[in-house]
Amino acid sequence: MNEKIIVSGIHLTLTPALTEAIHHKAERLLRHNSHIIRVRIDIECDAARDVNHRFTAKGIVEIDGPNLVASAESDDGYKSVDLLIDKLDRLVGDRHAKRVHTRNDERNQAPDVLHGKF
Repeated sequence: MNEKIIVSGIHLTLTPALTEAIHHKAERLLRHNSHIIRVRIDIECDAARDVNHRFTAKGIVEIDGPNLVASAESDDGYKSVDLLIDKLDRLVGDRHAKRVHTRNDERNQAPDVLHGKF
């Protein structure tokens, strides 16, 4: 298991199978960017809520700059984790694309680079 991934349960006892599944799915986030400091995933079970939104998965990706935060709700703990990882994956990918686009934007280049003078 990766030490960058932290999993915790709120009003829920995490089974080894659920913890292993979360770690396996969260590894996908670490492949995008080596600058990710930590991924924290919290699973919450609220028995008083509606049956369709009983499990809530909340995720925080700590990275250089602003943290990326997302949450997902469903009737199954595994399904809520899948939805959460998909959201965080999109956020990390969008942030990476935005940074690459800004870095390669010719308005940010030095004038000598624009005109072929090295």
